[in-house]
Amino acid sequence: MLRACLGATVVLTLTTGLADAKDKLTEVKERGQLRCAAHNSSHPGFAEITSNGGWKGFDIDFCRAVATAIFGTDDKHLELVPVSWAQRWPLLQSGEIDVSMKQSDWTESRDTELGLNFTRPYIIGVYQVMTRKKNGVSKISDLDGGTICTVSGAFNERMLASYLKAHKLKIEVVTYDKWEEMTTAYVENRCDGLMLSAPPLAVTRANSSKPDDHVILDDVVAISGQSWAVKQGDDQWFKMMNWILSALWLAEQEGITSANVDQFKATPPTPPVERLLGVSPGGGKRLGLQDDWAYNMIKRYGNYGEIWERNLGQGSPFKLKRGLNGLWNAGGVHFPLAFD
Repeated sequence: MLRACLGATVVLTLTTGLADAKDKLTEVKERGQLRCAAHNSSHPGFAEITSNGGWKGFDIDFCRAVATAIFGTDDKHLELVPVSWAQRWPLLQSGEIDVSMKQSDWTESRDTELGLNFTRPYIIGVYQVMTRKKNGVSKISDLDGGTICTVSGAFNERMLASYLKAHKLKIEVVTYDKWEEMTTAYVENRCDGLMLSAPPLAVTRANSSKPDDHVILDDVVAISGQSWAVKQGDDQWFKMMNWILSALWLAEQEGITSANVDQFKATPPTPPVERLLGVSPGGGKRLGLQDDWAYNMIKRYGNYGEIWERNLGQGSPFKLKRGLNGLWNAGGVHFPLAFD
């Protein structure tokens, strides 16, 4: 009898706990805000602090797009939380932030040990080293005996250490938690090279007072898919993030922009576009969203290509080409999943 009572108590406790637990989307809706990782300082092109104390950048626009998909607008529905590279994992694990972009490399250890889920890569990172032209070097091995700076608490550090070991190079790796400290160390000649993935490396070069004084070496330290990260255990929340990304890629593939999305909604050319823009009912319900979630997001922030061009490409000071980060039909690797 005692054993039966104890068993019933355990079942009741577990059932009550499950009933009390809220899925992440419900939690975010009831809170009225999405908590998305920003940066603990300016990360040029990706998460920059503006002159009026606001935020702009590639990652910031994705935070705004996700909030808009959930609420119909990001006005008053988005909290950008400044966090360092190292802080993003514990803050995701504790639930203090709901999603982190921050060029997070999708690796086996992170995928299996941190209790996190990583979306399809939203950006492809090709890791290289920049150095000053006056150093007269053409490859990383020419920096043997010198120093290379990179960010701490990130995959960069391990990738660089692995590369140096494989090539038997004695180069000191110096890491910094804050972006400004790292770039200042490089500018002030306290390290001979700077190692980052190609987009932020090119942004850093473009931001320097004399961009032509710096050269990005052809050697590739590593290549990595960089993803959005969410806490493990909520499949619906994780799936929603992947479909938000696919919506932005499908819009670009079909030529749907913030300027013409109303025309496409009025006369959608294909069934997938009907579902994307909420003309066909029911698609949003699958994700726990309104049927017009993608329409609202695209109307406000555009497709993936628009977000790239505004923050990193031709509409930005950096003029970065898409390269691997283009769509499949333009020499890149990104493609949307099927909206059926």
